[in-house]
Amino acid sequence: MLHSPAPEIKIHLPPKTACGDVWPLQAMPRVGCMCALCVKKDDSEPSGTVFALLCQTVSINKAINTQEVAVKEKHARTCILGTHHEKGAQTFWSVVNRLPLSSNAVLCWKFCHVFHKLLRDGHPNVLKDSVRYKNELNDMSRMWSHLSEGYGQLCSIYLKLLRTKMEFHMKNPRFPGNLQMSDRQLDEAGENDVNNFFQLTVEMFDYLECELNLFQTVFSSLDMSRSVSVTAAGQCRLAPLIQVILDCSHLYDYTVKLLFKLHSCLPADTLQGHRDRFLEQFRKLKDLFYRSSNLQYFKRLIQIPQLPENPPNFLRASALSEHISPVVVIPAEASSPDSEPITDLVETDTASQQSLFDNKFDDIFGSSFSNDPFNFSGQNGMNKDDKDRLIEQLYQEISALKEELENFKAESHRLGVQLRGRISELEAELAEQQHLKQQALDESDFLRTELEELKKQWEDTEKAQRSLTEIERKAQANEQRYTKLKEKYSELVQNHADLLRKTQEQTDVLETLKRELTASKQELQALQSTLQSSLQSEAERSTRTAGLEQERDTLVVAVTQRSQEVAALQAELQQLKDALDSEKESSSKSLETLQTRLGEKESREQALQQRLLDEQFALLQCTVQEAEQMVQDSLNRLDDPAHISCTSSADYLLCRTLAASDCIERLQGAHGKYLSNRSDVSSLLPCVALFAHLISDTILQGSATSHMVPMEPADLLSEMCKQCGSEALRYLGALKDEASLGGADCTAVRNCLSRISALGEELRPKGLDVEQEELGDLVDKEMAATSAAVETAVARIEDMLSKSRAGDTGVKLEVNERILGSCTDLMQAIQVLVLASKDLQREIVESGRGAASPKEFYARNSRWTEGLISASKAVGWGATVLVDAADLVVQGKGKFEELMVCSHEIAASTAQLVAASKVKADKDSANLARLRQASRGVNQATAGVVASTKSGKSQIEEKDSMDFSSMTLTQIKRQEMDSQVRVLELENQLQKERQKLGELRKKHYKLAGVAEGWDEDAAE
Repeated sequence: MLHSPAPEIKIHLPPKTACGDVWPLQAMPRVGCMCALCVKKDDSEPSGTVFALLCQTVSINKAINTQEVAVKEKHARTCILGTHHEKGAQTFWSVVNRLPLSSNAVLCWKFCHVFHKLLRDGHPNVLKDSVRYKNELNDMSRMWSHLSEGYGQLCSIYLKLLRTKMEFHMKNPRFPGNLQMSDRQLDEAGENDVNNFFQLTVEMFDYLECELNLFQTVFSSLDMSRSVSVTAAGQCRLAPLIQVILDCSHLYDYTVKLLFKLHSCLPADTLQGHRDRFLEQFRKLKDLFYRSSNLQYFKRLIQIPQLPENPPNFLRASALSEHISPVVVIPAEASSPDSEPITDLVETDTASQQSLFDNKFDDIFGSSFSNDPFNFSGQNGMNKDDKDRLIEQLYQEISALKEELENFKAESHRLGVQLRGRISELEAELAEQQHLKQQALDESDFLRTELEELKKQWEDTEKAQRSLTEIERKAQANEQRYTKLKEKYSELVQNHADLLRKTQEQTDVLETLKRELTASKQELQALQSTLQSSLQSEAERSTRTAGLEQERDTLVVAVTQRSQEVAALQAELQQLKDALDSEKESSSKSLETLQTRLGEKESREQALQQRLLDEQFALLQCTVQEAEQMVQDSLNRLDDPAHISCTSSADYLLCRTLAASDCIERLQGAHGKYLSNRSDVSSLLPCVALFAHLISDTILQGSATSHMVPMEPADLLSEMCKQCGSEALRYLGALKDEASLGGADCTAVRNCLSRISALGEELRPKGLDVEQEELGDLVDKEMAATSAAVETAVARIEDMLSKSRAGDTGVKLEVNERILGSCTDLMQAIQVLVLASKDLQREIVESGRGAASPKEFYARNSRWTEGLISASKAVGWGATVLVDAADLVVQGKGKFEELMVCSHEIAASTAQLVAASKVKADKDSANLARLRQASRGVNQATAGVVASTKSGKSQIEEKDSMDFSSMTLTQIKRQEMDSQVRVLELENQLQKERQKLGELRKKHYKLAGVAEGWDEDAAE
């Protein structure tokens, strides 16, 4: 049998590359295959880089689409690899710019997810290529913020987070995109400057705040009552949170370390705001981590760490060693099932690509074409059955090889997954151990540094102590030398004075001798004249002349002796003068030496005095600065919304204003005293601090009072408070400046306080129609009138008792004695109560008035004063009415019920007096205890009056016998009807009286409210 040759079969297939891959028809004219085989064998084809860019473009379009499903991991990885291939993100942005991100929220959401991944794991140049699009992202965020449903708010917050991340990495280029840094790199990022660390902590707070906002917004957009994490839509929203969790774990760790570093360099008060903000973010992050770890979607993709129960204690430096950095572990099984194993992130193995493209070709055209599908010339002479059998055999071999290959791939993938998981666990454990080791090293370095600082401080302290001891010893020695020199100088001065006194005595003696010599000469001249006049009687007087001559000789001898004595005294005087001159010369030299030393000591004292003055003024400046901060804080609190709920009364505002005015007077006195003696600032400092406190309190109380008054006075009062604060700051500023210290004047502050006080007086509730100056006198008058009324009542009761004993007998006398005795006991108890109330009132006034007079105290506390006046009047009136009722009862004209009602009224009035007296008393006051004891005595006496009245009534009133035995049926029926009529009348009368009593009480309450100023309080 002859077989005709088989016809030649021609199959028009797409051309193949050198590696056997079939090109799509759309890509044939543009690019070639990306594998190394094609690039090496066919230089005429386009470059493999072009095809890589094409694959990246396709992956970007597949990753960022409008389907509400999570981004596939293999597409995201391809985008990340593409940035490393081209070392930038130009291709990514060229593709993204053609996408309608502003018109589709899901598309924008998936773009944010992919872009976040690129910023974290892509090439470092991704950030540089993306900065130019920051404004477009900002505009898109504002646009999506207007859409409150669906993905609108999510996109807006996510875009804001990405913009914040780019800004953070631009400001801090040392931080990589995935935020993974060692402790040494973190220290280098701050350049060991506390200001840089402070600013870096603030930026991390802002960064973490954006991350937490996205976290919370995603959770709030999901219906957590259903298993949303297993749905495609839920996974689309939850997928980006993996990147957020990775960022948050690093930011939390770095924030804790930076805060510990800042607390070691700065005061705790300065970092109070940082601690508050960290505490708030710690609570949010802990809650979000806990909620995320319970979602099924995250359990197979990521191991979320749990934060400690309590936040770190930054005030304790050793707490840093207790801090454990949260480590997020991504298991190897977490990769998407759609993803393919990638052995290298940058380079692709040529053999694996060849196998991949061959498999794709076999799936499309069958394995028989894998050799040479375009040449069938060798098969023309083959039998068709042989060809079919050969094809079937080849198919079976290919299927077996494919099965074996798939099993091998599955086993390899499983082993690879297990190994990668084990590697991840070991890496996490190694990271934790390294972190603990680094923490231990840091703690050791910190403790070593702290120990060295303590040693240095101890050495400096010992040196300073030794220097201080040496200085004190030298000062004591100088003081002793100064004391000795002062004593020597005093001795020299005393000797000099003694010499001067002796010289003066010698001079006085010499003058006396001279006067005696002059007198002797005069006598001699008189004798000579007498001798000449008696020459005529020479004979007679010869004897006398001889005697006179002898006397003259004697006088001459005496004069000679006196002349010798004068010469000797003059010689001695000359010697004394010489000795005095030498003593003067030596004293002057000693005095000059002492004056030189004294001048040096005075110069040192002046230097110390000037230093003391400088330190005193520096202390004053610090105090004034604190006072300015206090006043400024009160002014800032006026605009605080939380302060709107604060209220106060005009009376308390006046009390604060008066205290501030008194403080200004004391401050002016202390200011003048300091200007006269600037070495003593002790009296000015407490006045400045008290002035700032009282001014701040006045401003706050004025603002709080304005919240309770009408609009116009409230605005005026608030404006005056602000003006008062400004004037106080201006005055404190003048005190702080040495140039304007002498001219500092607080008259403007006093004027502002006066205007605030005037406004407070206008806003006070109106009480009794008396002048405020008369309140104190009126209280004393009312208390005296109450005491007088009680004494008069006691006297009348005694008079009634004596009259009853004189005119009554039997049961009536017994009842009257019992009732009047109980009334007497009640009056005595009231007297004790009034005396105790006076003592307590006097104590309250003395303890509360301060420097003011009692009248000023009563005027300042007008509401309390009016309560005392009202209670005193009620007690006096009740005593008078009780006596009148008792008089009528004793005479048989009154009712026992009136007496009981009067007793109850007196008890109520005394209770009012007790309440008004003890409202301002100290709870531990002895007078208050006496007042309470007296109040219990009044209650017991009132109960005694009521009991004796009821007992007397039961004895006096005679009861009817109720004997109806002699009455007929008609009479009984008539009596029954009369009784029913009487009962109805009494019930009607009782109802009317109760209504009347209610109206009377309403009217009494209203009048009492007007008198006490309740209407004004309600209007306010």
